[in-house]
Amino acid sequence: MTGTYLPDAFATHKVEAMVKLLGLDPLDAEQWDFLQSETSQDLQAAPGSGKTTLIGLKLALMADAWTSATCGLCVLSHTNTAKNEIADRVASLAAGRRLLRYPHFIGTIQSFVHTFLALPAVRAKGVEVRSVDDAAFETAAIRLLQHPDYSTLRSYVERQRDGIGIVSGATFTCKDGELVVTGATREPPFRAETASGKQLSSLKWSLARRGVFRYQDMYAIAQQYLAEHPGIVPAVSARFPFVLLDEMQDTSATQHELLDLVFASSPTVVQRVGDTNQGIYSDVGAVSEPASAFPLAGAAELPVSRRFGPQIAAVASRLAVRRPQQVQGAGPDGKVAVLLFDEATATDVVPTFERMAAAIVPEDVLLRRPPRVLGARQGRGASQAYPQSISCYVPGYIPPGRPTAHRALIDAVRAAGTQWRSGAVGHEAATELWNALRASFTPLTGEGLPALGRLERSAATPGGKVRILLRELLTHGVTFDEASWGMITEQLTIQMKLLADRPLKAVGLEFTPAAKAATAAGGDPRSSAAVPAVRAVPGTIQSAKGETHAATLILECLEKNGRKFDVTEALRMVAEGSDPQQELKSVQAAVQLVFVGATRPIHLLVLAAHRDRGKRYAEALIDADWDVRDLTEH
Repeated sequence: MTGTYLPDAFATHKVEAMVKLLGLDPLDAEQWDFLQSETSQDLQAAPGSGKTTLIGLKLALMADAWTSATCGLCVLSHTNTAKNEIADRVASLAAGRRLLRYPHFIGTIQSFVHTFLALPAVRAKGVEVRSVDDAAFETAAIRLLQHPDYSTLRSYVERQRDGIGIVSGATFTCKDGELVVTGATREPPFRAETASGKQLSSLKWSLARRGVFRYQDMYAIAQQYLAEHPGIVPAVSARFPFVLLDEMQDTSATQHELLDLVFASSPTVVQRVGDTNQGIYSDVGAVSEPASAFPLAGAAELPVSRRFGPQIAAVASRLAVRRPQQVQGAGPDGKVAVLLFDEATATDVVPTFERMAAAIVPEDVLLRRPPRVLGARQGRGASQAYPQSISCYVPGYIPPGRPTAHRALIDAVRAAGTQWRSGAVGHEAATELWNALRASFTPLTGEGLPALGRLERSAATPGGKVRILLRELLTHGVTFDEASWGMITEQLTIQMKLLADRPLKAVGLEFTPAAKAATAAGGDPRSSAAVPAVRAVPGTIQSAKGETHAATLILECLEKNGRKFDVTEALRMVAEGSDPQQELKSVQAAVQLVFVGATRPIHLLVLAAHRDRGKRYAEALIDADWDVRDLTEH
C-alpha cells in the first residue's frame, strides 16, 4: 500500500495519543498486535472484547494518516446496525469523517455488491432498478402470477402446500456464467423445460426487466458481471488497497465466494474480524464451507471480555460450540442464576427476573442499559410441547412487525420507548412502533401505509410530520398522561389521514394507566413496590446480537426441529462438562443461540428452564456457585 497512508500510522506515540483522545482503556498485547498489523489476517474476538472499539481506533489512525486521493479504505459488515456503529465511531473525529466520503467506503456487504458490481451490471443492460427487496418482489410476483400467460404455473402452485413460495422465492443463480432461475431455499419441484418451469422463468425475467429484484439476485448478477468483465476485479482491488470485514462469522457462502473473486488474488490487504461462536445466520442448504471460511487456521484471538466477569465468562466458555475458546472475564463480577418453573408459574419468570435485576444491578446501569428478556422463538407453533416461545411466558407479547391492531397503541408506545431509551435497539424500536401505528390506522380502501423507510423526510410533508410525531412517541412515550396522550393521538389521526390520502379506521387509541398495563402484561399485582422501576424488554436472541445489557434473561424455547429445548441442553452441557463439538448438530445450533444471549449481560445472567427437565442439573449448578430458584416452591 505504498503511498496510500503514512508509514508511521501505528507508531506507539500516535496510538497512545488516540487512545487518550477517545477515552479508551489501555490496550493489551493482543489488541496492540491487531492494531499494528498491516497484512491480511483473521481475528477471532470473544464477546465484549472491544472488537468494534478496536476497529474504530484502527480506522481513526488510518484516516489520520491517509494520503491517497483516489484509493480508499473499504469497511464492510454484515448488518446495517454494525455498519452504523462503525460509521458513528469514525464520525466522532474530524479525521475519521474523511472515511465517510470518496474514495473510502463504509457499508454492508450487500451495499458494496450493489454499488460496485450489481447495479452497474443491471444499468448496463438498460434496466432501471425499482426495488431490491424480497417483500416487494413477492408482492409483484404474486400480482403478475394472475396474468393469463402464467395460468399453468398458477394452477400448479395453487395445488401445492405453500406453493406460492415457489413464485415469491424465485431467485437468480449464476451457473457457468449464465443467470438461471432457482428457488430461494430449494430448487423448484419441476424441471426448467416443463411448461411450469418455462413460465416461472418468464415471470422472473419479466420482473427483472421491470427492475424488481430479490436481495440474493444481486449476488448472482454480480458474479455474471465479473465473468463477463474480468477487468472489474483489478479496478476494484486497486480502488481499495485495504479492506476490513466486520462480523465475519455471519457472512454467507455466497458472500464469501464473491468477495474472494474480487480480493483473494489481489494485493489488497484483507483483515477479517468476528466471533465464529456467534455465527447464528447459516446458509440454508449449504453443503460445505468455502476454503476461506472464517476464521482461518492461525487466526489471532482476543480472548478477554471486558463486558462481564469470570462467572459469566465461564458459562460462555462452556457453550462455545463452533470453536473451543476460553473466554476470560475482566468485567464486573456478575451472577448467574436459573429459574425453574412449571405451567402454573411460567408467567412469574419475567417478574421474578425484573426483581432480581433491581436488587443486584446498580439503578443507573439499569436505566442506561435496561434488562432484556430473550428467546429463540416469538410465537407458538402447532406442536403441543411446552414451553415453545416467548409468548408462553409473556401472554401479551406482540412480536415486532406483527399486526398489533388488537393491542392498545399506548402499550406499544411504552414498550418501544423503553427500547429507545436503551440506545442499543433504536432502529428496531422505531420499526416496531411504526408497525403498531400502521395497524392502528388502517386504510379502508387501497394499499396499506408504507414501510418506515419509505416515509418522506421533509417536515413540510405528512410523512415528515408523522416522523416527528413518531420520535415524540419514542422519546416521551413512557411518561404520557391521559391529557398528553389525547393531544398526540389527535395530531396522529390528522397526519395519518393526510399520509394515507383516503379514509382510515382507527383502533386501540384509548389510554391505559401504566400500572394497569404492567399487571395485564404479567407483572406482579400484589403490591406497587414489587413492580421494578425499569421493566425488561422482550425480544428474540437474534435481534439482540451486538447489544450489551445490564441483565439478561434467556427463556427456554423449543429448538427449530421441535425435539429438544435449548436452555435445558445448555444446562446439561454445563453441568456434565460435555464436549460441545461432539453434540448433535441440532443441539449445537440451539446452544449457539443461547451463547449469543448469555454473552449480552454485564451484571446478571438468568436462564429459565422447565422444572421437569432442569431440576436434575440443579445440584451441579449450585456447586458451580449458580443461584438456582424453583418458582414452584414459592
